[in-house]
Amino acid sequence: MEFIFKASPAMLYQFVTTPSCLIRWFCDQVDITGSSYNFSWDGADENATLIEDEADSRLRFQWDENENDEEYFEFRFSKSPITNETILEITDFADEDEMEDQKALWEEQVHQLKVEIGG
Repeated sequence: MEFIFKASPAMLYQFVTTPSCLIRWFCDQVDITGSSYNFSWDGADENATLIEDEADSRLRFQWDENENDEEYFEFRFSKSPITNETILEITDFADEDEMEDQKALWEEQVHQLKVEIGG
């Protein structure tokens, strides 16, 4: 999924890497230890490992409970050469019967991110 932002890639990068920013749009609570992220939603915890980090460009996580090592979720940031806006591309894996729910969840979360970041 792709989303357009007026904010810089550096600002978006901050909003997906720092606990104080993540709790404003992505989760209720987050604890980060090295490359290990513990996310909480409504009291349910999910652990993910940061497997790739290219500052201001890309972050790739893998859920620790995931049985398929080739599945991940990723935030990729780039600038549109025409409009100079930032493009946030989110890649995530879901089962076929969960695809629409997953898309709706990301749209809701990114909407909240846009509210927090100012567009």
